[in-house]
Amino acid sequence: MDEICLRDGEDSDWRESARWLKFEEDVEDGGERWSKPYVATLSLHSLFELRSCIINSTVLLDMRANTIEEIADMVLDHQELYSPLGDELRKKVRETLLKQHHHQNHKKLANRLPIVRSIADMGRRTSELHLDKNGEILCTCQMSSSQSHLAGPEGKMDGTRENSSVDFSKIDLHFMKKIPAGAEACNVLVGELEFLNKPVVAFVRLSPAVLLNGLAEVPITTRSLRADTVHLGLQYHEIGRSIATLMTDEVFHDVAYKAKDRNDLIAGIDEFLDQVTVLPPGEWDPSIRIEPPKNVPSQKRKKSNILPNGMVEGDEEEELGGHGGPELQRTGRWFGGLFLDIKRKAPSYLSDYTDAFSLQCVASFLFLYCACMSPVITFGGLLGEATEGRISAIESLFGASLTGIAYSLFAGQPLTILGSTGPVLVFEKILFKFCKEYGLSYLSLRTCIGLWTAFLCILLVATDASSLVCYITRFTEEAFASLICIIFIYEALEKLFHLGEHFPFNKNNNLDKLSMYSCSCVEPSDPTNGTLKFWENNNITASEIYWEALEVKEIKGMWFVGSACGPHGPYVPDVLFWCVLLFFSTVFMSAFLKEFKFSNYFPTKVRAIISDFAVFFTILTMVLVDYALGIPSPKLKVPSVFKPTRDDRGWFINPLGPNPWWTAVITLFPALLCTILIFMDQQITAVIINRKEHKLKKGCGYHLDLFMVGLMLGVSATVLSISHVNSLKLESECSAPGEQPKFLGIREQRFTGLMIFTLMGCSVFMTSVLKFIPMPVLYGVFLYMGASSLRGIQFFDRLRLFGMPAKHQPDFIYLRHVPLRKVHLFTIIQLSCLVLLWVIKTSKAAIVFPMMVLALVFIRKLMDCIFTKRELSWLDDLMPESKKKKLEDTDEEEEEQSILAEDEGVVQVPLEGYKYVTLHV
Repeated sequence: MDEICLRDGEDSDWRESARWLKFEEDVEDGGERWSKPYVATLSLHSLFELRSCIINSTVLLDMRANTIEEIADMVLDHQELYSPLGDELRKKVRETLLKQHHHQNHKKLANRLPIVRSIADMGRRTSELHLDKNGEILCTCQMSSSQSHLAGPEGKMDGTRENSSVDFSKIDLHFMKKIPAGAEACNVLVGELEFLNKPVVAFVRLSPAVLLNGLAEVPITTRSLRADTVHLGLQYHEIGRSIATLMTDEVFHDVAYKAKDRNDLIAGIDEFLDQVTVLPPGEWDPSIRIEPPKNVPSQKRKKSNILPNGMVEGDEEEELGGHGGPELQRTGRWFGGLFLDIKRKAPSYLSDYTDAFSLQCVASFLFLYCACMSPVITFGGLLGEATEGRISAIESLFGASLTGIAYSLFAGQPLTILGSTGPVLVFEKILFKFCKEYGLSYLSLRTCIGLWTAFLCILLVATDASSLVCYITRFTEEAFASLICIIFIYEALEKLFHLGEHFPFNKNNNLDKLSMYSCSCVEPSDPTNGTLKFWENNNITASEIYWEALEVKEIKGMWFVGSACGPHGPYVPDVLFWCVLLFFSTVFMSAFLKEFKFSNYFPTKVRAIISDFAVFFTILTMVLVDYALGIPSPKLKVPSVFKPTRDDRGWFINPLGPNPWWTAVITLFPALLCTILIFMDQQITAVIINRKEHKLKKGCGYHLDLFMVGLMLGVSATVLSISHVNSLKLESECSAPGEQPKFLGIREQRFTGLMIFTLMGCSVFMTSVLKFIPMPVLYGVFLYMGASSLRGIQFFDRLRLFGMPAKHQPDFIYLRHVPLRKVHLFTIIQLSCLVLLWVIKTSKAAIVFPMMVLALVFIRKLMDCIFTKRELSWLDDLMPESKKKKLEDTDEEEEEQSILAEDEGVVQVPLEGYKYVTLHV
């Protein structure tokens, strides 16, 4: 918004006083800086004055003009028809309108070197369509805020750039970056002229839009112009603020673009007034600037068709989206769902790689590579102990790499990360014990189970069994996801606690006798049978050993004597406490850097990079600090040689081997348990990843995912998959000052998963680098991933309501519609299921864990007897049958609601090229 400025001894000119990109920014009284963006507060009187001005002023729609001179002449010519000014006044008003415009950024840019911006980028910003596919407002203001959808059928803007040479040295490039591509300006000129005895008001809409040099702060085309040159006494400044604020309103903005005459503009103002909230003057100070809200309610309901049942058109489809989309419908054909998944994913396969050209993807795979390595190696080590080296760390590493690469290349949802799980380890222990007792070959038997499992998974894919996923509701999702997150947190703390067993600290320090502290190795006076056997196996003769010269690593099965000795040897100072510092420093630094993009320091791009690389920067920092201090903290141990753990076998295993033929048949039964585990783990993880709130655009692939997982015998890692998705979130880069970036979706691609598992396979050759990573740092990453994955889980929001007074409870939508006692009952049932899953997973009965996860679906079904459909619709996703019943109830009430709507006098005013503006008469 520009105001006419009169100075003693100087010629008058237009000075920029405010601008609106979404929120209002004013030039501060000192004139040296812009104010912080704030929500515009308008007086009701100024809105009525504006309405009166529109009724009685000049309104020129779709004016064809190329310069400000032509616009001024046409406005004054129209003014002469209804309210003549006279030649003298007309000349003065015209001179005033053509005065030079001075913008706030001119002062700041005066001392800077000219910056030449890419002509291609400038052309893009000023020529693309202003309206995105979602119909969002893309507005910019000089008091501005408009956008044009008056483009031709081929999407070409009809704006003109005659006389549009631009002085790039006077452009505020930083502000230009905030303006969406294709945005157009609405310029508001207001002023107070002593020689006028009546107001001169005009509203002009140009067609096509024109680039008017010097009028706007940035070189974008002008679509509409509002000129108010008034006599003394009229609140011109507030009226100017009112029309500028109206142009930032989505509904009035669209009305202004499509209005046919003056009456449409007035109807748009009336619609705006219907939604206005008035604050009593005695209870609010208008001078207080309101901070922009984090979330602004959408005006989609006001712009869309209102159905007779009161719903907005399109809401019904979104509600029914859930897990019941076309990808989960039975086809009735063998492998019908698989073929549809392939057909659905094939068109976007190339873009799955081209979309990965981003620093965000590099940060994601570096972070998840470090996060995936430790559990795979740890799991392999535990498996090696349980199977006496038949399957150990190198086999786990190599198998995880091959499985992950194949899955990333061909899966339907490549955002899922494959990993290891506790029930698999329990299963392997039981199977090895069984083979050892009956003299069977463990690896051959395990190979048969794997082949049966692959066959059963392919059979499930052939029969479209993945369509059963529609019965997995939020109740089951959250119970399963919460359990996995809690396990991640618990195991991270447990592993940190167990470091105290290997690196204990001396609790009985006597400061006066520190110089006498010692720890030496001596010959046991009464060696145990185990020690004697160890000596015998290693040809050790106690009398021939010089005990004092032995190093700690050589003293296995010996005795340590001295005040500085612990249970397992000499005390190693500072290690345990240093591990605790590394652990919690990793957690807090990762969380701090991840939230850094919301801080007020550094430019937006720098903050985004720091946030994307948060975990990687944290790991790198901790590794450097640990290396610099030199404290011997436990490090990541990666196999350094690529060969099988045992020398008595190769990489390929005979399914029968030395086992009898009937073992190939009985392995079908344990394969059933493996199949249930793979199916439930994969499908629940896929449902969590494919949630509609993630705004995925390339479709799902439940059947294809199960086919690949079953074929490669992999298991989905829920927490790692959630962390993968969270690390690839996309937010709008172009946001107005004061506006929170909008979540746009997830960067869907295959590159990160492919690189994670490719690097994992190459880790054997990177031992020299990986050996510097402290294990407490990785434990801290696990805790961070588990804690961060809990965000957005409604179960924990409901859990916090216990013991919280009603007046302090958050405004959750379900609390408005469901009694609190029912909310607590729903939470208690879900908590009981979670505790039961925890008990089973951590006990010897962990092998039946997949069956208990499956039982959650049936427990959820039984809850239909306790809660009403309406309560479950707020607390949980409705079951498919309930959705159908709801649709039937809606159809029955449609006629009655239609009659009520007619009685209320709902009028829908059609706007060309748009939906409807609903007015209540």
